[in-house]
Amino acid sequence: MPGSVHVTKAADIKTSDGQTEGMIRQGAIIDKCDKVCASVMIAKPHSSSAVHHHGEQDTIVYAVRGHGTVVSEGGKKRQDLSPGDFALIPAYAEHQEANDGDEEVTWIITRSGRTPIVENLEGWGES
Repeated sequence: MPGSVHVTKAADIKTSDGQTEGMIRQGAIIDKCDKVCASVMIAKPHSSSAVHHHGEQDTIVYAVRGHGTVVSEGGKKRQDLSPGDFALIPAYAEHQEANDGDEEVTWIITRSGRTPIVENLEGWGES
């Protein structure tokens, strides 16, 4: 038997634990089903996340607002995201989100798991 439809209203989205300074992660659909979760990531101007990966979870990013960057490959590759762009971050792929601009960046993050996994690292190659 299928489960019930769940809606999270914008007013009910709360900031998650484990924040990196300048990066705000808000759980939108967490612990509602076994195979997927969703959150909102807001990057303040001139901020970046810690180098991290998402363990066994594949991650899809949808850029909503602002111009942000996904940094990967040991910090050597920078891929810019503008509103409407998507990115796929495979499981265990070390990366960093960066906002080098003067405006906030907002991304919708969908992961292949019940709750988001974020493994912050000391630096590239430290997993």
